[in-house]
Amino acid sequence: MAGVLETLIIPRVSSAPPSASVRISEFRGLKMLPTRSSAKLSTTRSPSRGSTRIVCEAQDTAVGVAAVTDPDWQSLVLKSDLPVLVEFWAPWCGPCRMIHPVIDKLAKEYAGKLKCFKVNTDDCSTIATQYGIRSIPTVIIFKNGEKKEAVIGAVPESTLTTCIEKYL
Repeated sequence: MAGVLETLIIPRVSSAPPSASVRISEFRGLKMLPTRSSAKLSTTRSPSRGSTRIVCEAQDTAVGVAAVTDPDWQSLVLKSDLPVLVEFWAPWCGPCRMIHPVIDKLAKEYAGKLKCFKVNTDDCSTIATQYGIRSIPTVIIFKNGEKKEAVIGAVPESTLTTCIEKYL
């Protein structure tokens, strides 16, 4: 079971310049970054001058499923020689964040047999409207440029695997 870190008190590092990122050795994989004055935080208080945010070091190196946008849609999805799985999502969607790792895993498992892409519905509303996306996450399988099947919601990996296997 995972927990959410609500509070973390870290002693100030006086030797580091204010603009530098600082690794937090007690917590593997975390680092502190200075908060820009223009950055918006989801707290009720505004950040104090010189405040920092804590981020996962891996977020910079994580390899995920590529995004597809309006200009790329035709060439990457509809004209693909392989079946294509497309996840429709938005950054504010909790269930979307739950299904991202599943989509990433399936993309690796089916590499060379299936192409996988993500469409941010906030950025590409034209594509979402064209395919009648009303709930997210929605995963659609395309083959030969045609929509074959849609799965709505954060479903188990086995559900998506069953859909994929039909079109390989």
